[in-house]
Amino acid sequence: MADAATLHAPTDAAAAERALRVDLAAAYRLTALFGWDDLVFTHISARVPGPEHHFRINPYGMMFDEITASSLVKVDLDGNKVEPSDFPVNPAGFTIHSAVHAAREDAQCVMHLHTIAGTGVSCQDEGLLPLNQTAMLLNGQIAYHDFEGVALNHDERPRLVADLGDKNAMVLRNHGTLTAGRSVAEAFTFMYFLERACAMQIAAQAGGKLRIPHDHVQEVVEQQSRGLGQAADILVWPALLRRLDRLSPGYAD
Repeated sequence: MADAATLHAPTDAAAAERALRVDLAAAYRLTALFGWDDLVFTHISARVPGPEHHFRINPYGMMFDEITASSLVKVDLDGNKVEPSDFPVNPAGFTIHSAVHAAREDAQCVMHLHTIAGTGVSCQDEGLLPLNQTAMLLNGQIAYHDFEGVALNHDERPRLVADLGDKNAMVLRNHGTLTAGRSVAEAFTFMYFLERACAMQIAAQAGGKLRIPHDHVQEVVEQQSRGLGQAADILVWPALLRRLDRLSPGYAD
């Protein structure tokens, strides 16, 4: 007779995947709500629980505010659909996301955007500057990857992964931004701070001479940011889901 763990494993796995799909669909809807989407051309992916190394990504051709938990496409690390879907997968999205998922077991969710502020900072030689508290919360977490063209070449994946290393945020030079997290909540929260820091930088650069805090102050803020991932799961994400329930219901369908 099978033990209790074996009897409940399929149901537990299905429940875990269902919860992941709801969170991922919520991340797409929230991206649209924050005005971070770019028609159908950016991506958020999440690794499906289990040993298969499958992940969910957006159906190519759907707007982010249309995406639901049931519409997300399930693919393997070679980009092959493992469940039927009427929609294809963006090959550039697959290249970037599969690289990070394959290399980082801790990266359950990977988020990539082309916002005006994030892309603007990606075009600046100095990258993200530690101008304010929001930017300094990401000190020690920012990586950079040089632009190699539209991400269709799988040969780029080792270089992207090497540049990312163990960081949770990346500026894709002349391209956009990327974050990785141990959960959808964590990846989204890192992206919120990265995008907000980029917008603040662009705004500050439109004014007078920039004032950058001293190194020792930056170190203090970096130490104070250590609990950001935990706050994402416990505080930020539940609040964001409540907002989404009010403003864009139906994502869990």
